[in-house]
This record gives sequence, structure tokens and C-alpha cells, in this order.
Amino acid sequence: PLAVISLVLAVWKLENVMEQNKNAKLDYLSVVLSSIGFGGLLYGCSSASSDGWSDSIVLTTLIVGGIALIVFIVRQLKMEEPLLDLRVYKYPMFALGSVIAIVNAVAMFSGMILTPAYVQSVRGISPLDSGLMMLPGAIIMGIMSPITGKLFDKFGPRMLAVVGLLITAGSTFMLTHLQVDSSHTYIILSYTIRMLGMSMVMMPIMTNGLNQLPTRLNPHGTAVNNTAQQVSGSIGTAVLVTIMNSVTKTEAGNLMKGVDPTTLTESSTALLTQKALLAGIQYSFYIALAINIVALVLALFVKRVDTREEAVKQVEKEGAVQVKMEGA
Repeated sequence: PLAVISLVLAVWKLENVMEQNKNAKLDYLSVVLSSIGFGGLLYGCSSASSDGWSDSIVLTTLIVGGIALIVFIVRQLKMEEPLLDLRVYKYPMFALGSVIAIVNAVAMFSGMILTPAYVQSVRGISPLDSGLMMLPGAIIMGIMSPITGKLFDKFGPRMLAVVGLLITAGSTFMLTHLQVDSSHTYIILSYTIRMLGMSMVMMPIMTNGLNQLPTRLNPHGTAVNNTAQQVSGSIGTAVLVTIMNSVTKTEAGNLMKGVDPTTLTESSTALLTQKALLAGIQYSFYIALAINIVALVLALFVKRVDTREEAVKQVEKEGAVQVKMEGA
């Protein structure tokens, strides 16, 4: 129903506000290469969580996906009108912002998977109640969107990103200390604070990067950011889930050492499984914390882009090109 409502509103209310290029053509080979490249990597990483990284299908899809993605990138750089203009990475603040957004997406998506996994599989809380426990975090992100925009205008991207990532790192550290009997308040508070920190990072960083791009590259910059975030978030989540499963199996083996299987009851087996899974989730949150710290270090190098200065540079550049053409 929500998708249908979005579709109806888009058809009814959405209007084009940018100048359209009527001569633009869709490069079908680029579409095929991107589908195989991104699809192969996502499928391989997702399958690795259950089949293992040495599985022949996992390795095949990863190799095919990687080769297709390399060919796709080379093709885009050689085309005059690429499907995805990767030349946006020539602009330093856009490139830095994109990398931070990618790293942050890995941490955010993984948290959105690991927390419900803990709530439902370790604590045995129903999916409905689990969703309700995650709801405050989603509401906070929605409320913070306009507020972050105002703060961005006043303080700039670096301060917001650093503060947001510090909050995210602190709350992720709280999630590494989840226990079998952690209170509902602790779980909800940790997750909500984490989403608060996330909401202070993504928009300022991406907006600052897009501000450095010339107007003609804005659509490509947005597309590159969206693609990079979705793919990196999915791959990062798959990798962290794989790590979680691996640590869970190892911990289960350690807990079973010295235990006579004949003495195990249904309740004691469930408790051992619960403890093993908790260890896997805690370890994965430590990895997510390390990823947060990487993003935090990168955020220290962010500089605010003066849109007026960039506009002047673009006008001067276009003027120089025009003079050169007229001279020729």
C-alpha cells in the first residue's frame, strides 16, 4: 500500500524542475555491466554468510561481478555521456564526502540488521515488538532532517559530522555491551542515540560534496552517492553477518567443550545457543565501532565548500573554454 501511494503521488504531484536533455540516450551495455557487477558482488557477499567464502558459487559470482564492475568503470570514464559519470570523484570534497558516506552506510545498515537480530533471536522478542523498539530511532531520523539542515547552514559539515560520528561511536560501544538480560530501555536508548548520530552525518557530508560539483554534474553526483551507499551498505551488512555467524559457531564450539551432550536439556541447549549468538553480535558491533572510528578520522579533513566561490570558478572555466573555441 505504501508503494502504491508513493507511485500515485509521484505521477500526480512530481514535476521536473531541471533542464532536460532530450538527446540523452541510455547505454544498454552499461546497464547490463552494472547489473552483473553490482548484482554479482551483492549475491556473492550475501551467500557467503551461509555458504562460506570458499564456496565455488560465491567465488564465481564475486569474480564475475568484480570483472564486470571494472569493465563498467572503464567504460564510464571513456564515454562522453556515461550512464554514471565517475568523473565527479575528481572533486576532492565530493570524493571525501562520498567515502565517509560509504563507510557510514556500512555501519548504519549493519546496525539495522544486528540490533533486530539480537532482540528477536537472543531475547526472543516478537517481530512486532522488535519493530516498535526500533521505531523511536526512525522517528528521530525523520525529525532531525530539517534540524540538521539548519545546523548545517550555521556550523558547516565538519562539526556536524564529527559530533554525529562521536555520538554514533559512543552508542555503538553501548551496543557492544548488550547482555542476555539487558533492559528494554537500554536497548531502545542505545539504538535511538545511534540513529541520532547517523542523522547528523549523512546529509551535511553529501550536501557539502554536491556543492563542489558544477550544476551539470549534480544528477550524476546524487546517483553515484545513492549507488555507493546502497551497495556498500548491503555488502558491509553481508560481511558483518558472515563474521557474526563465524564467531557464533566458534563460541558455540567453545561452550560445548567439556560438556557431556547426554546431559543437555532443551533449555540448556537454548541457553548455550543464545550465549553463542550474543557473542557473535557483540563482536560484529565491535567491527562496526571500528568502522565508525575510520569515518570519524576522515571527517576531520572535511572543509566547507563555498558555493559562491565554486560558481565563480565554474563560470571562469566555461568562459576560458569558450574563448579557446572562438580563437580556434
